Amino acid sequence: MIKKNEITGAILAGGQARRMQGQDKGLILFKNKPLIEHVIDIFKPQVGKLVINANRNHTKYGQYGLKIIADEFDDYLGPLAGMASVLNVIKTPYLVTAPCDCPFLSTELVSYLSQAMTNENADISVAHNGERLQPVFCMLKRSLMTSINQYLDNGNRKIDEWFKGHNMAIADLSNFPDSFKNFNSHQEIVIAEENDG
Repeated sequence: MIKKNEITGAILAGGQARRMQGQDKGLILFKNKPLIEHVIDIFKPQVGKLVINANRNHTKYGQYGLKIIADEFDDYLGPLAGMASVLNVIKTPYLVTAPCDCPFLSTELVSYLSQAMTNENADISVAHNGERLQPVFCMLKRSLMTSINQYLDNGNRKIDEWFKGHNMAIADLSNFPDSFKNFNSHQEIVIAEENDG
C-alpha cells in the first residue's frame, strides 16, 4: 500500500475562470470562506505534503503556508500543464491532484485512488463518479514527468488523450457524487449555500 508520506497533493488553481468573469475561483467565497480553504481542510490530512498550483494571486495563496507552484508553460494551457509543473518539482514518488473549487471533496479520495493504483499496478489512477471519468481528480507516478512534458512540448493539451498512453486504473468514487461538484457561476454558489442550509 502506498504510504501517506509518499504522496504530494496539489490543488489546481491555475485556470483563468472565464465563466466566473475571470475571478480567481479558489478565492471566491463559499459559506464565508474561500473555496480553496474548504479544499485544503479536506485534502491536507490525506497527503504527506500539499502544494498549490496557481498562476496569479500568489501572495493571497501564500497565506496558507503552502508552496505555490506556477505553470512552467505560458498561455494557461489547462490542468495538464499544472500537473506537469508540479511533477517537475516534487520529491515524492506520487502526486494526487484536485481542483480548487470542489468544497465537498471526499475525505476518501486519496485512499481510493491509491488503492486502485496498487491493485492494478498502474501508473495513473483516475476517479470515476459513476457516470464518467473525473480527470482532474487523479494520482500520477512522478516517473511520468518526462512523458507529460514531452506531450505538452509537442503542442498537445488533452488530458484524456495523455492518460490513454499509460497503464491507467479507475477508482470508483460513485459513492461520493458530491465530491466532484464544482462551481462555474456565482449563481451556482448562491444556490449551493441556500441548499446547504
